[in-house]
Amino acid sequence: MHLVPVNVESIRIGQPLPFPLMDKNGVLLAKKAFVVATRQDLDEISQRGGGLYIDVADSEAHHRAYVERLHGLVRDEKTLGQIAGTQISNDPSAAERAAAADDRMDWLDLQEVANSLLRETQPAMFRERMVRLLRQLQRNMQRNADGTLFALIYLSATDTRMYSATHAMLVSVMCNLAAKEVLNWPEADQILVAQAALTMNIGMTDLQDRLAIQLEPPSATQRAAIDTHAERSAQMLQAMGVGDHDWLATVRDHHRQAPGRLADRTRPQRLARLIQRADMFAARLAPRAARVPLAPAAAMQACYFDETKAIDEAGAALIKAVGIYQPGSYVRLATNEIAVVIKRGANTTTPRVAVLVNRSGIPTVEPTIRDSSIKEHRIVASVAHRDVKVQINLERLLPLTAVPASDRPW
Repeated sequence: MHLVPVNVESIRIGQPLPFPLMDKNGVLLAKKAFVVATRQDLDEISQRGGGLYIDVADSEAHHRAYVERLHGLVRDEKTLGQIAGTQISNDPSAAERAAAADDRMDWLDLQEVANSLLRETQPAMFRERMVRLLRQLQRNMQRNADGTLFALIYLSATDTRMYSATHAMLVSVMCNLAAKEVLNWPEADQILVAQAALTMNIGMTDLQDRLAIQLEPPSATQRAAIDTHAERSAQMLQAMGVGDHDWLATVRDHHRQAPGRLADRTRPQRLARLIQRADMFAARLAPRAARVPLAPAAAMQACYFDETKAIDEAGAALIKAVGIYQPGSYVRLATNEIAVVIKRGANTTTPRVAVLVNRSGIPTVEPTIRDSSIKEHRIVASVAHRDVKVQINLERLLPLTAVPASDRPW
């Protein structure tokens, strides 16, 4: 349990609590759905516990309660000073604590955060929450890019929960890595492509999640919504306070199919092309109730060639950045062992892997690390996630992807 402090002003009097309240030691002060009858009662609870705290896992519920509290103050015609004084936390180091709490979030937490962000309806909070999520993704990439890819590719290929959120994070991370490590784009472009990728489908979040579990093909109404979602996403972003022309133009163009050199395009068109290629890869990778996903290597190969069957510059950059066999994907070795990729290698075809199924088809007790650049351990085929019956523990395997401190470039 990771506790973060909250301000008493963000708690609504006379309304059921959307989260449990605890003291600084994690002792329960008030359970979820408890109704605090008066402000005096709330003050007494806070004093008894030396302040009010919630588990970071409940932070999204707290955020919603805080926004509702602000709306209540507006409806009650409180002064601007009273409204401005209502803070989400009364700790002067709240920002630092929030960053530390973010660092302790696991990937299921981040799925929840992204899922909530893509459904945000309050312009005042959207930009702040989006920036916070992007910073967390970038911190993860800086510390362990392989672990970040491992988690998102594995979740995309095995989990249909919150499909739209996981898809958006994966595309954002892939584009950010390609822009930084291969295309050498300016930092401003790296940030912008990550932002645009994360928000490209905000106009069809609910529909994306429904389609992931829908057995029948999209209806005519759904198809129309799919065809118009790029423009709708840009309009929603503008309504949420996004005024960056290039951001909005990138989102509008992210499904545009136009082969050609990146250098011949405008800035938004370059960013949109990279997103379009990464979007194609991630969509082919993800499971759908009505469609069998491709193995990651096959999905990546599909984005390597453009609409004229020529090598696509953006697709090639993505492959170089994340590899043909990406962390989180399964492969078969020359030894007939089945392994999961844990780290990118010196080139796109020779990653480091962890054996999960031995040559006799029996799951290993502990993963055995192999370097696929060694001939006897070379990769002979990509394996689809659906064909591997071993259940892996994401948190147990993620440490295998960690970069030794001596190998880090910072």
